[in-house]
Amino acid sequence: MTDRIVIVGAGQAGFALAAKLRGLGDRRAITLIGAEAVAPYQRPPLSKKYLLDEMTFDRLLFRPEGWYAENSIDLRLAAFVEAIDRKSREVVLQDGERIGYGTLVLATGATPRRLPRDLGGDLSGVFVMRDKRDADALREEMQPGRHMLVIGGGYVGLEAAAVARKFDVSVTVIEMADRILKRVAAPETSDIMRAIHRSHGVDIRENTGIELLEGEGGRVTRARLSDGSTLAVDIVLTGIGVTPNDDLAQRAGLAVGNGIVVDAFGRSSDPDIYAIGDCAEQPFAGRRVRFESVPNAVDQSEAVAGVIAGTPAPYVAEPWFWSDQYNVKLQIAGFNDGYDATVVRPGPREGSVSVWYFRGDELLAVDAINDARAYVAGKKMLAAGLRPSPDVIADPATDLKALSTG
Repeated sequence: MTDRIVIVGAGQAGFALAAKLRGLGDRRAITLIGAEAVAPYQRPPLSKKYLLDEMTFDRLLFRPEGWYAENSIDLRLAAFVEAIDRKSREVVLQDGERIGYGTLVLATGATPRRLPRDLGGDLSGVFVMRDKRDADALREEMQPGRHMLVIGGGYVGLEAAAVARKFDVSVTVIEMADRILKRVAAPETSDIMRAIHRSHGVDIRENTGIELLEGEGGRVTRARLSDGSTLAVDIVLTGIGVTPNDDLAQRAGLAVGNGIVVDAFGRSSDPDIYAIGDCAEQPFAGRRVRFESVPNAVDQSEAVAGVIAGTPAPYVAEPWFWSDQYNVKLQIAGFNDGYDATVVRPGPREGSVSVWYFRGDELLAVDAINDARAYVAGKKMLAAGLRPSPDVIADPATDLKALSTG
């Protein structure tokens, strides 16, 4: 038997867990297994500052590669776990090597959905945005005068559209739903972000899907849309959501729903196996959810590190998220699922505004657009369980800072 801690996945969650374990003084052997050939790094800047050449890759690294050896962390790069042998408590790598574990943590993340092959998804020039290789390949394509089609009007697609416009690439965004951001935001937030993108020259087409991508010589050149139109395109970015990487867990017989099912302590249906980050379906406010965000990956990982290190406490998510588009910072606190009313509150400066979500008299979330005060106040209210009335929030005379202190 071994007491080794094996972490499968060297993204934000996997790194955060390993670093926190060492920070808590846990000196057991740790093996951190990553599929990429580079040391763990931040992903959010890939589609923003890194793509714009405003940040070099070395600045994205969580730690220099030597840090892992200095902290007795066995970092395995370009390595893939093919199977979990729960009976022998081992993971099996693609080359047949077996690594024993006392505790196994799955931080396998999620994979972007790709456009199906029969729709032209295998043509050259069609991209997703997930890792360094994606960003590097897309950066080579960002040439002035080209035309990019973005399939999907979520945050990934809109952020890519904003970056492309900075390269003087013309952009068309298509969204099958009747509005952009429908899955994650209220109509008011959609309206604000749509207006911002159109002011920067982005052609946004809602109620519009992709019928077929066509190409010449294996390279995408045209897109047939569901509205009957045809576009000449040079680049296509697909931003149609992600799928949790739970296949490894499923094949090992672990409970899987919309991701790997875990309890409030991060434990899967096998008490010696945990799951964290984008791949984990966790309890939250009386239901089960899977959060796709850096803050959740970090916070949940650090909570699970405490459990593994012997100081168990349940993880209670306090969701927050951000998106940078042009000179606009959208900050989101809370989880708006189940809202039945919204309040739009003008901010202190031109172009600043916040959208507040309520279910009855319960505050659920706030979207703050260039309004850091509203974001901070809303985050504090949510953390404290305060219940400001919609009328109070809507009143421009209300001091949000004072209100957030209870």
